[in-house]
Amino acid sequence: MDPRLQRIVTLFERLAPTDLPRLAEIYTADARFKDPFNEVQGVAAITRVFEHMFNALEAPRFVIRDTLVQGDQCFLSWDFVFRLRRHRGAEQLIRGASHLQLASDGRIAVHRDYWDAAEELYEKLPIVGALMRWLKRRVNA
Repeated sequence: MDPRLQRIVTLFERLAPTDLPRLAEIYTADARFKDPFNEVQGVAAITRVFEHMFNALEAPRFVIRDTLVQGDQCFLSWDFVFRLRRHRGAEQLIRGASHLQLASDGRIAVHRDYWDAAEELYEKLPIVGALMRWLKRRVNA
């Protein structure tokens, strides 16, 4: 694996709340991050996104499945595994992908996550999930 990407993958797969100050090792100071819920710029703002993840979820972790590097462009497919704090139930799984644009020093300049919030998250929630599944059936009928 490309050493630039190996460093990033290793940090993401081992990420714990105590590692959050290390995000500056893999993100440029003005890095941009976007996912279905956030669009932020700068390491401090990106760190707050991950802080919120650790505060809102129980035992969140990333499992990187596939990687592809071409020049300064990287693509990762991943599983995000977690438990909802309020529901202390079964592990949840979100499958997604990240497109990373690396700066000349190998750190992430742009990070864009792609995953289907409706299918991967909303449909799994008790009340909202029932509504989402009903809407899906109506649209597909």
